[in-house]
Amino acid sequence: MKHLRQIISVFTALVLWTGAFLLLPAFTARVPRGVTVNGTAVGGLKYAVAYSRLLTQAEEGLRGKRLDICADEHVYEFIFPEIEIVQDFRSALRAAKKGESIISPVSYRLADEEGVIRRIAAAENRQAEENSVKFNPSGSPFTIVRGRAGRVLDEGKLRADIEEALGGRFGRVYASFNYVQPVPTEEEIARDTAELCRFSTAFDDGAKERVHNISLAASKLSGVSIPAGGVLSFNATVGARTAANGFRIAKIIEGGRFVPGYGGGVCQVSTTLYNAALLAGLEVVEYHPHSLLVSYVPPSRDAMVSGDYFDLKIRNTRPSPVYIRAEVSGGVLTFTLYGREDGFDYSFETQLGEPLPCPQPVVVEGDEDKIISPAREGTVSCCYLIKKKGGSEERMLLREDKYLPVAEVRQVRRKALSQNAA
Repeated sequence: MKHLRQIISVFTALVLWTGAFLLLPAFTARVPRGVTVNGTAVGGLKYAVAYSRLLTQAEEGLRGKRLDICADEHVYEFIFPEIEIVQDFRSALRAAKKGESIISPVSYRLADEEGVIRRIAAAENRQAEENSVKFNPSGSPFTIVRGRAGRVLDEGKLRADIEEALGGRFGRVYASFNYVQPVPTEEEIARDTAELCRFSTAFDDGAKERVHNISLAASKLSGVSIPAGGVLSFNATVGARTAANGFRIAKIIEGGRFVPGYGGGVCQVSTTLYNAALLAGLEVVEYHPHSLLVSYVPPSRDAMVSGDYFDLKIRNTRPSPVYIRAEVSGGVLTFTLYGREDGFDYSFETQLGEPLPCPQPVVVEGDEDKIISPAREGTVSCCYLIKKKGGSEERMLLREDKYLPVAEVRQVRRKALSQNAA
């Protein structure tokens, strides 16, 4: 065992001595005499000293140089050692021969270039802010709220520009961006806010309570939009026709007669909107005819609302919103609808049947002879919606209605009534 340990010790010493002998030239070897690298004399110097001298000179040549990456008002500055030297002096020194002048290329690179570009992109890229449109209940119908273009750093161009700058001139590099324009464009907004139709009905502007109710209901609808595929409920939008909601008493139709009631005149608003919706090519989901003829539209063109059970509902079949504007002025109620045109022109055709005769007059006693309310014939009617595009025409039966006749209500003096009775 003792002899074995002696053998191992001798062997180990031999290995260490041999290794030291082999490494000795690396510490003692010198560059051949007369050698220059990039104009610097390194002949006769130890390899490590020669390498250090060449590297120091390259670094000195880099000091004072800088690279600026400019992105609008932001400037990203890089200097040594953020700018690294790319060289292969060791290979040049190992291959050097006595008296040889060697050119060993030196270039520069930005440390963690990909990381730098990613960080600049994160700081400078921005999302596009969308254009939007504000719908105004009065004045100019629409106000465009302009967004801001987005931008994305052109990383490939910046990478190439950095490499070009570090290859010679250094100095400034300007970041380039690919711009993303806001959407929708102003042209698309104009397309989606075109005037689809305008429809008006007239009323007696001397009937103050009725005018008040018409104006109030119209104001609740003006400025409303129906989203794509959405349904507008007249009752939900206007609210209950009650004193608490600001409505007043005026003539309404109830039980086949004209009687006083809260919200008289509101049915003219629903009727006007009904006609405008059909002329705009929208879908009327729910409507109800009056029991009696009304004076402000032809037969089969009315839409009565009452309580929360008789409603007018309109569906927007367009791929973008439809906007509703209502105006009341000089005894005229006008609805204007805006949205994306579907390319069709719409119109109505009303057809009347035989008139329905009036019942016998109703006579009441009073202080004087007068007609309280005139007789009105009833009628049977239907309405067609005509849809035109180019040379083609489509006729669709919208509805068929029957309107009751109204008896004359006549007042006679009491004395005359008594004499006739005698």
